[in-house]
Amino acid sequence: MKRALRRIVVISDFQEGDGQGARFESVSWFRAQWLLGKRGPAPRAANRNQYIEVRGGYLERLPLALLKSGLAECAEIWTHRFGAAPLIAGDGDPFLTRRVFQMNGPEAPFASNDMLGHILAFGPPSILCVWGLGVSEDILLACRDSYKIYNSIDAPALRVPVSVSRHFDLILTGAAWQSAAVHERHPNMRTSIMPIGPEFASELTFRPLNLPKVYDIVYVAAAQPYKRHDILFEALNKLPRTFRALCVCGYGEMGDTLRQQVKELAINVDFIGPPGVSFDDVNRLINQARIGVVCGINDGAPAILTEYMLAGIPVLANSQLSCGLQYITPQTGRVASGSQFAEGLREVMANLPTFNPRPVVLDNWTWPHTVGRLASIIGRS
Repeated sequence: MKRALRRIVVISDFQEGDGQGARFESVSWFRAQWLLGKRGPAPRAANRNQYIEVRGGYLERLPLALLKSGLAECAEIWTHRFGAAPLIAGDGDPFLTRRVFQMNGPEAPFASNDMLGHILAFGPPSILCVWGLGVSEDILLACRDSYKIYNSIDAPALRVPVSVSRHFDLILTGAAWQSAAVHERHPNMRTSIMPIGPEFASELTFRPLNLPKVYDIVYVAAAQPYKRHDILFEALNKLPRTFRALCVCGYGEMGDTLRQQVKELAINVDFIGPPGVSFDDVNRLINQARIGVVCGINDGAPAILTEYMLAGIPVLANSQLSCGLQYITPQTGRVASGSQFAEGLREVMANLPTFNPRPVVLDNWTWPHTVGRLASIIGRS
């Protein structure tokens, strides 16, 4: 019998589409289509003849880290589409296979006969990671032999119902209070404070570039209410108009609203996006600022915390941030309440030479540290 590939699959809760053009077929129909090669290639080992670099965003870095460390031979990222999904997904990446599955409907946790058909055709992965809004219970039942990991990504510890969360072997959290919330629901569930955003950090993707400092402040955050751009804008309104800020928004529905708020306040803020730009461009933009900010409260530990730091700039974070304050140390930044954010910005600006954030991240939160911790947990299970 052919040995099964050690495969890691990360299922994102990203979804798109409006239901148009979909064929809502049975699981067996989708299974047959996958076996015939009509919906994409079978799982395959990554091309290890090429040097693997752990790069990209939070979705890419965990599976690439497992691939690089030898814990997996095959790595895939799965997303959802409510409507006709592309029959052949992927972008020619030699290390990561990307698949888009047709959803049965837009409701979360997401159900997909297409995804079930794929699992029945090729078998479950060795490690299954489910992020955010999750997948339906029947998908987890089909992966009963997988080691199953969940991370909510955002502030709630669990964004899935009990019928789904009970199937996981490990739940990654962003703070001790989240671990406690998990144990209230599942007293015997294994947890680890290991938020996938700021952990598994990539020193290659985010790094100093020695560029001129065009901006005092940069905020890389979705144009959505929970990112609390208003806290930054109110702080800037209290500061001299010589303070210049840049907002980089990868996605979100508030782009026009944020621009209008800046215009009404007559503060000095430039915008990039939405839509977003490449990781290389984000790194370049961060490098043109003196301080990175995180203004949200009801936010999971955002990846940008350690990404700012790896680019060599300190962070001012909202002291009420739900998850991620453990990354703010005397060497990496400061915290301030929303009402005191202007004062916090003044303090960080006045003490820029005292910060040295990149070495702290390199010593603690880059992917080799985190993948070693994760491998130890899996090995004990």
